[in-house]
Amino acid sequence: MKGRVIRHLALLAGLTLMLAPACRAQAQLAGDWQGTLSAGSIQLRLILHVTAATDGSLTASLDSLDQSAYGIPVTTVTLKDSKFNFTVDAVHGIYEGTVNKNASEIDGTWSQGQPLELDLKRVPATPPPAAAKPAAPSDIDGNWTGMLNTGLTELHIIFKIVNTQDGLTAQMQSPDQSPIWVGASSVTRVNGTLIITLKGIAATFEGSISGDLGSIDGSFTQGNVKLPLALKRARN
Repeated sequence: MKGRVIRHLALLAGLTLMLAPACRAQAQLAGDWQGTLSAGSIQLRLILHVTAATDGSLTASLDSLDQSAYGIPVTTVTLKDSKFNFTVDAVHGIYEGTVNKNASEIDGTWSQGQPLELDLKRVPATPPPAAAKPAAPSDIDGNWTGMLNTGLTELHIIFKIVNTQDGLTAQMQSPDQSPIWVGASSVTRVNGTLIITLKGIAATFEGSISGDLGSIDGSFTQGNVKLPLALKRARN
């Protein structure tokens, strides 16, 4: 019996020694990584937050700084030898990269319909910005919904408008495409005209607020394409 126990202990020790290098390699990836995704005229700064568990398994989340989208869940993260892959199901994205010898850079490709170069470099821990301080709601605070007809398909669009001590803010979601909310870079209201600029997707919504505050009729422009978009206040 004693000999059998010793053999089992020896086997476990051997497995531990075999797993240790893999755990160390994965632990080296823990931290924050930043890169810029260039898609035509759109430049998106991304930060990948990687965490390593004691067993060496990896988890991660993704921030898109120029879209004010933080904490996007990363579905899977794998490291095999120097090959580093992760997927983001929320946006149907896949990343495939190669980690350099000192684990300071990852050269790779982001695929979301088409492959784009995305090289990541290690950066100091980068927490999300502090949320704007709330203020008394404006008369247009809340969710506004509409349908965008692209000619090929119709997309459900939602704008969430919130007043803060720094002024109006807005987020946009296209639930037919992704559950991610994209933050507006600016919101301007002049008399009865509302302009929401979304620099992260090179888009702008401009509309006229109705007198009864029940609708905003306007247009959605992205790049060189301008489409009509009528919003109605959503019932909560």
